[in-house]
Amino acid sequence: MLDYGKRNLLGILVDTVDYDAAVARIISEARAGHRWTVTALAVHGVMTGFLDEEHRYRLNHLDMIVPDGQPVRWGLNLLHGVGLRERVYGPTLMLRVCETASREEIPVYLYGSREAVLDRLVARLRQMFPLLAIAGAEPSRFRRLTPDEKMETVNRIREAGSGITFVGLGCPRQEVWAYEFGDQLSMPVIAVGAAFDFHAGSLPQAPRGLRRAGLEWAFRLVQEPRRLWRRYLLLNPLYLAMLALQLSGRKVFDPDTRKAPKEELLIG
Repeated sequence: MLDYGKRNLLGILVDTVDYDAAVARIISEARAGHRWTVTALAVHGVMTGFLDEEHRYRLNHLDMIVPDGQPVRWGLNLLHGVGLRERVYGPTLMLRVCETASREEIPVYLYGSREAVLDRLVARLRQMFPLLAIAGAEPSRFRRLTPDEKMETVNRIREAGSGITFVGLGCPRQEVWAYEFGDQLSMPVIAVGAAFDFHAGSLPQAPRGLRRAGLEWAFRLVQEPRRLWRRYLLLNPLYLAMLALQLSGRKVFDPDTRKAPKEELLIG
């Protein structure tokens, strides 16, 4: 189990953890009924905070950010010499948490995506983990919620008896959701990106070799070029340039931004 704490990557405080440490902390907080907001960030997620001070504030006020992308892991190793041997990939983290939650009898809740995807995801999770208690599954409304709707959502999740909530809304919407809902839910809230679509079988995953080589972005770009070209072809080079500046000491990226969000976005 490896946990060297948080390290500054372009002003984003990323946890230098492995799967075992991340899962152990999530399960511990679930047992205690404590808030524990978690997200898995690849380059795109890091850059959303780098480019937006208010979102950087949200990210740095989450309880745990795991290094989802290989370039994020490489960046932490180069900057801080932490020796991370593998990334903590959001879809894999979700399965490992579900496996442990099934043994510990901790119910989980699924929030996000579309109803058809959730139906397939629930069926798949029950096939993989027959003892896993799925307290509920709720699709995204793909719009802003009213304050009353937010509290209704919080009450539904809590009254369902869930101990862990997985959020699949895509970056950065899911990180906003975790930040805004975490305190009211008082349980681990884990933003897992495209994991819902991957595990439901509605979106293909990159081959293992491409994932290990840090080229998952290229596979996804080929799959969805019109939606993702800006994300990868603009943000990836910018990430590398900023990483080089931080590594050389020519630029210091301050994670202690005080530009808190002016209002809740109430993403649903």
